[in-house]
This record gives sequence, C-alpha cells and structure tokens, in this order.
Amino acid sequence: MFKLVIYFICNTHYFFNVMSKTKKIRWENRLINDTGNDALVTVDGTDFRIQEPIPFNRKWFSKKFNGPALRYEVGISINTGYIVWFNGPFPAGMMPDIKIFESNLKWKMSSGERVVADKGYTGVPQVLCPRSAKNDKHRKEMSKARARHETVNRRFKEWQCLQQRWRHDREKHHLVFSAVAGLTQIEILNGQPLYQIDYDSKIKF
Repeated sequence: MFKLVIYFICNTHYFFNVMSKTKKIRWENRLINDTGNDALVTVDGTDFRIQEPIPFNRKWFSKKFNGPALRYEVGISINTGYIVWFNGPFPAGMMPDIKIFESNLKWKMSSGERVVADKGYTGVPQVLCPRSAKNDKHRKEMSKARARHETVNRRFKEWQCLQQRWRHDREKHHLVFSAVAGLTQIEILNGQPLYQIDYDSKIKF
C-alpha cells in the first residue's frame, strides 16, 4: 500500500523536487558504529538507461546496457547499511567508476581512510579491491560487503522511473534519482534494513 501511494505521488515534479532536497543521506553517517576499520564504506557505480542522444556520442555508452546511460556513484556504510553518499549523474562512457571517485569522493575521505570497491578501482591507494586482500578470509569479507551493496542498486531499479529507459529531460534525472535514493534510505531506516554483515573485526578492511 505504501508503495502504491508513493507511485501516485511520484507523478508530480513537486514531489521529486522536495525529496531531492532531503538530508537523509549524509557522508558523516559512515562513522556510526565505527569499529576502527580503515574502510567504513563500499563504493560502486550504477547505470541507468536513457534515450539515444542526438547527435550520437559515445561518451554516453554503457557496457552494462550496450547503449546510452547515466552513471551515479553510491556509497553504503559497511557497519549500518545506510546510504551515505551519492554523486552524479555522469555520462557512462566518459566517466568510469575510478575517474568519478577520484574527482570528488577521494577528497572527502579522512587521512588513512579507505573504501571497499571492485576491481575497476585497482591501483587507487584509497581503495581496497580484491587484489588488496590480505588473505582468503579478507577477500571473502570484502566480497560479502560488495554483494550487499548490489542489493541497494537493485532497490533503486525497483522503481519504474529508474528501471525503464529515461525519456525525459536528462537534466531532471538527478531529481528523480535523488528522490528514489531518499525513499530507499527511509525504507532502510524504517523496517527494511539491509542484511547485516558479520566479519572478524581483527581483519582491517
């Protein structure tokens, strides 16, 4: 019933403008329940399909969809499962995940802090990716954290406005994404949390 009501509300630009301005998603929330790990957040890029821009330009090309898309960077707290960061949109073909990370989030991190991400971020000192694993257990724990992150990306795409190809003004896509991210955060905070990750606290992420 809740989602049915939200569906009708979502048809108004007013709703998207209001929701996009909510402050439910805060970078400092990554510090909640901090256990001393050097990495508190998983980071990943997620793509959303758009209509083919005219004129054609490969900067929009997404390998995930074999077509044009917008890309957002999303950060999830390892300790709580809260969404603590997002950035975008970017042209999917011009801005790989690592380039987006280095353009902004990298500079918001504390000294010595790192994030957990996939192999697409290999070579960045602030990122722990599979090759950074100290041993098999460490690699498995990072894999579990990244897998849970994917459940958030899937929640975004449960909304038809983000699941289907975007056919409206590209400049307004960020309003819709921001609103959906805010609603997803509200769900996480109010009865639909992500599953908890159990890991050995002696293993520094």
